[in-house]
Amino acid sequence: MTEERPAAEAVGSVLGALADPTRRQLLDLLAAQGRATATTLAERLPVSRQAVVKHLAVLDAAGLVSGIRAGREVRYAVQPAALDATARWMASLAADWDRRLAHIKRVAESAEREAREARPD
Repeated sequence: MTEERPAAEAVGSVLGALADPTRRQLLDLLAAQGRATATTLAERLPVSRQAVVKHLAVLDAAGLVSGIRAGREVRYAVQPAALDATARWMASLAADWDRRLAHIKRVAESAEREAREARPD
C-alpha cells in the first residue's frame, strides 16, 4: 500500500480482495507457511495454479501479499501493513458508532427520566 493512495481507496482494495473466500484461504495458507509459490498454494486448494496466480495478483494489488522472484519461481508472502490499516479504519468506524449509540442512549435515558419526573404520583 503506497502512501500516495487515499486511505479510502486502499481500504476498498483490501475489502474487495478479502471478499473472495479463495483469496482469504490463500492469505491463511501464506500466514501459516510464511512464503510459498503459486504451485505450492494450488496443491492445497481446489482451484488451478492459474486461478491461484490471478487471486495472488488481486491480493498483491491490494497490498496484502508480495512476490519475490527466486530463479524461475515467485515466492509470495503476506504483507500485514494493508490489513493493519484496514483493521484500524474498521476500529475507528466502530468507535464512532459506539459514541453515537452512547449519545442516543443518554438522550433516551434523559427523556425517560424527565417523563417520570413530570408524571404526578
